[in-house]
Amino acid sequence: MVRNTTHSYGVITILIHWVSALAVIGLFAVGFWMVELTYYSDWYKTAPHLHKSFGVLLLMLTLFRLIWRQLNPKPAGEPGHKAWEKRAGKLAHSAIYLLLLVIMFSGYLISTADGRGIWVFEWFEVPGFGSFIDEQADIAGLVHQYAAYSLLGLAAIHALGALKHHFIDRDSTLVRMVKVRRG
Repeated sequence: MVRNTTHSYGVITILIHWVSALAVIGLFAVGFWMVELTYYSDWYKTAPHLHKSFGVLLLMLTLFRLIWRQLNPKPAGEPGHKAWEKRAGKLAHSAIYLLLLVIMFSGYLISTADGRGIWVFEWFEVPGFGSFIDEQADIAGLVHQYAAYSLLGLAAIHALGALKHHFIDRDSTLVRMVKVRRG
């Protein structure tokens, strides 16, 4: 089943979820590592290029994901979920999307503050518009860093919540994001 139903997630939603999760973890790890590189490192130019390229692809996937969410039904929640869990889940998902967009927008502001665009794997260039404010790269860099830490912390809470539903509540919350059901 490709699309969501009112009972389960489709393969597209599941793939987007897990590809996004792996990309966020990978981009965080590379970002954390690359800020310590020196000019003499073999990775000094390569790591930022890869980080930016994968970041732009994640932005495209995130925008597609937001559109896909609007075009597909959301499976109904588990009947045993408490009202506060439903509210917390909605709030967490909204915060995850907001943080993703803040991270990607601030990354764009860092990368294009000098007026140059962002080349994505030498396939295409995202144009740069230069600096809009004084010290744009530094300010956007701080926003980028703290939003990334916040996203990783929220993702950890999200994962712990899914494990709680699976192992303690013994409901299908986690299974629905891992396994495609037929019909």
